[in-house]
Amino acid sequence: MLREKLNWTTQKSESTDAGHRGGMLCSSDEAAVIAVERRKRVVQRKHVGQPQWEEPMSQVKPFEINKHDVFNAWRQVKANRGAHGIDEQTITEYEGSLKDNLYKLWNRMSSGSYVPPAIRGVEIPKRDGKMRLLGIPTVSDRIAQTVVRNLFEKQVEPDFHPDSYAYRRGKSALDAVRVTRRRCWQYNWVLEFDIKGAFDNIDHELMLKAVRHHTNCRWTLLYIERWLKAPMLMTNGQTVARDKGTPQGGVISPLLFNLYMHYTFDHWMKSYYPDVPFVRYADDGLLHCRSEREAIVLQQAIGERFLNCHLELHPTKTKIIYCRDANRKGKYINIQFEFLGFVFRGRLAKSRQGKYFNSFSPAVSRASAKSIHKRMREWKLTRWTNAELGDIASKVNSSLRGWWNYFGEFYPSALKRVFAHFNTLLVRWVVRKYKRFKGSTSKAKKWLRGLSEREPNWLFHWQLGLLPAVEQ
Repeated sequence: MLREKLNWTTQKSESTDAGHRGGMLCSSDEAAVIAVERRKRVVQRKHVGQPQWEEPMSQVKPFEINKHDVFNAWRQVKANRGAHGIDEQTITEYEGSLKDNLYKLWNRMSSGSYVPPAIRGVEIPKRDGKMRLLGIPTVSDRIAQTVVRNLFEKQVEPDFHPDSYAYRRGKSALDAVRVTRRRCWQYNWVLEFDIKGAFDNIDHELMLKAVRHHTNCRWTLLYIERWLKAPMLMTNGQTVARDKGTPQGGVISPLLFNLYMHYTFDHWMKSYYPDVPFVRYADDGLLHCRSEREAIVLQQAIGERFLNCHLELHPTKTKIIYCRDANRKGKYINIQFEFLGFVFRGRLAKSRQGKYFNSFSPAVSRASAKSIHKRMREWKLTRWTNAELGDIASKVNSSLRGWWNYFGEFYPSALKRVFAHFNTLLVRWVVRKYKRFKGSTSKAKKWLRGLSEREPNWLFHWQLGLLPAVEQ
């Protein structure tokens, strides 16, 4: 059914082994993935200027790339959506000539003539007020990257360290937070590190060396090298050549970054410090230490290791923390740290026996709470005077649910205080919408509270019992 949709045919008598044609077999697994697809005749299109869909059987491609892999990559790119590249072509526009576009991409990749276009440089603000540079590929290039990523990921994923959590299927940021919480109870000290400009400073020679260690597939190696070196077109029209780094925003960049960090840090730690547990999420990492002295030694060691791999520890974001709680009452300059939107520190907790004690645990950080508040204000609910509560619910419930499912996983009472801000915004909406509440916030609060008790399913946080407060 898929072949009929694409109008691409494959002969049953054709071999799927590149060795049958004298070609280079990339790996034992790859023969099952990459199929040889020959064509017996040329199918002429009725419309002038349309590309040919079939090729003569004598025309053999240097690289064996399965057309179904290209189509599946397209479906992934479409599902992920995303912005346009330098050609300004959107997903919808690309889909308008889908067969022609996919065939053209497959044909170029299979012949080895595909050259990635420049990526579009876009700056976005970071939480600290600085800017992060993203590199946005074109739709077609994202499909090409997805084809290679899907194949190469199967070859490298089994070798990745279990405590590497970013950009991996079956692992999540919450998994990393959960493991960190448990280890903070077991170890008194934490070495927190951050890499300065990690994605921008990846050494291409070392990167390609790591890629070659895992595959000898010629087209995988060829296109990864081309993507690493693809130039970036800035918003001012300047084209910048790239001799290092892998752009954030590229489909294959997260996988390449994980591979680079696997040999720079994960595998190195396993070889030289096997008794030191760690958690790494992209360029952020935590090492759990038994003493301050051990943490100091490790900080110096990983600093030297990163320099040897052309990376550098962030001078202010790398620090040593003492996990102070009820059982660890020593004094130290740093007794808390932030990781993946949570802040770890001593908190009031309740034991199963009903006793309260101080526990070193994560909760939504102040920076994350501010980000949520900012997003809520951007909804500008007070301007929705013509909308009903159901309209508001359809707009905000997915965001409220997402925040709760993530930040509410640990110490949810901290997030409840954040959600209370949204009830305040709803009260302001009521005052603006209904004339009878003009100038009377207290009456608006009572009315909204009554509504939330009668219809708690309207809004997600009402379902959790987070109802508007009423002045006593």
